[in-house]
Amino acid sequence: MFNKRVIAVFKREVRERIISKGFILMTILLPLFMFGIIGIQMLLMSEGTTKFNIDVAAESEELGARIEKELRTSDLMKEGNYHFQFYTMSKEEFKEFLNKKKQELLDEKITGVIYIPVTALKDKKIEYYSKTPKNMQLSQRLERFVNKVLIDQYFSNRELTPDELEFARQGIDFTGFKVTKEAGFEEEGYGSLVLSYLFTFLLYISLLMMGQMIMQSVIEEKSSRIVEVILSSVNARELMAGKILGSAVTGLLQMAIWLTPVVMIVSTAWFVLPADVMFQVSTLQIVFYLVNFFLGLLVFLGLFATVGAIFDNPQDAQSGLWPVMMLVLIPFFIAMSMIQNPNSDIAKIAAFIPFANIIVMPARMTILEVPMWQLIVSLGISLATLFAIFPLAGKIYRVGILRTGKKPKWSEVVKWVKYKF
Repeated sequence: MFNKRVIAVFKREVRERIISKGFILMTILLPLFMFGIIGIQMLLMSEGTTKFNIDVAAESEELGARIEKELRTSDLMKEGNYHFQFYTMSKEEFKEFLNKKKQELLDEKITGVIYIPVTALKDKKIEYYSKTPKNMQLSQRLERFVNKVLIDQYFSNRELTPDELEFARQGIDFTGFKVTKEAGFEEEGYGSLVLSYLFTFLLYISLLMMGQMIMQSVIEEKSSRIVEVILSSVNARELMAGKILGSAVTGLLQMAIWLTPVVMIVSTAWFVLPADVMFQVSTLQIVFYLVNFFLGLLVFLGLFATVGAIFDNPQDAQSGLWPVMMLVLIPFFIAMSMIQNPNSDIAKIAAFIPFANIIVMPARMTILEVPMWQLIVSLGISLATLFAIFPLAGKIYRVGILRTGKKPKWSEVVKWVKYKF
C-alpha cells in the first residue's frame, strides 16, 4: 500500500496544507481565539458600567438599620455602580409600595426591590421583585452582605464573641488532595480541570477543522474533474491513503505547535501561575495525547473524505455529514461533563468505546491517574477502529469519487459497501 505513488500524493498533500494561508492563520489565530473567547466571556460576566438602582425594604426597624449600615459601608457603594434606597414597612405597606413602584420597575428606572421580612431571621428567605429577577450575578453579590446582617441579628442576644460570629459567617472551603502511587498525597487546585478542558477543546476543534478541510478538498477535486487526471496515475485507494496521511501529519504538526506553550509553562520557571491553577503534564501524557490524536485523525479523516467522495457539492455533503458529526459531538459533551463529575460511569465506559475513546480518554487522563494498561487498550481500540473503517471507507470512496449526478441515498451507499471489487 505504501508505494511511491502513495508517497507522492502524501508529499503533495503536506506541501499544499503547510504552505496554505488557512493552515498558517489557524495555527496562529486559534490560540488567540481561545484566549479571546475567555476574555470576552469574562467581560460579559463583569458588570462594567451597569448601574443598579435598588430599593431595600425591611419589616423591622432594627433589621433595616443594620442592612443600611452594612450596604452603605460595603465595596458596592465604593464602586459607584450601586445606588440603594432604604425603607422600613410592614407586609401590607410593602404591597402598596410595590404597586406604586410597578411602572418604574417595568420602565427599568428601578432595577429591583428587595423585601426582608422578620421571618428571614429563621428561614433566610427574602423577596426580590424585578423585571429580570433571575440576575444571578446581582443576587450573588448582595447575598453575602444580607447574610452577614441576618447572622449578626440572629446571634446578637446570644453573647457570642466577634470571632465566633465571623466563624458562623464563613462558608466551607474544600481543599482537594490527589492520591497517586508515586507522589502519595498532594494538594491539587483547578489546573487539571483547565488542562482537561484545553485537551478536549483542541481535539474537538482540530478533528472538525481538519475533517472539513479534507472533505472540501475531495469535493473540489471531484467537481472540477481534477481527480480524473490524478487517477490516471494512481488508483483510488492510493489517492485516499496519501491524502489522509498528508492531512494527518499536517494536523499532528499543528497540534504539536499548539501544545508547545503548555509544555513551556510547565517545564520552565518563566511563567508563574496562581497556586489554584497550577498543573503538571508528564511526558507520557503528551506522547499519549499526540499518538491518540494522530490515530483519531486517521479515523475521522477517512470518514470525512468518504463523505466528500459521495456528494458533488458542499451543501449536500453538509446534510449527509451528521452521522460523522455525532461521533465527534457526543464524546465532546461526555468529556466536558467530566469537569463536573470526573467519576462518571458514562465517561468510564466511553473511554473504551470506538470513536468516543479518542476524545474521552485524554480528558480522563488529565483528571484521574489512569493505569498504563488502560491507555494501551484505548490506543489498541483506536487502531482496531482504523483497520475496521478503512476497508469500508475505501470501497465507498472508490465508487463515489467518480460518480456524479443525483444525490445518492444512504441505501445506495450501503450497496456500495457490499459491492465486490
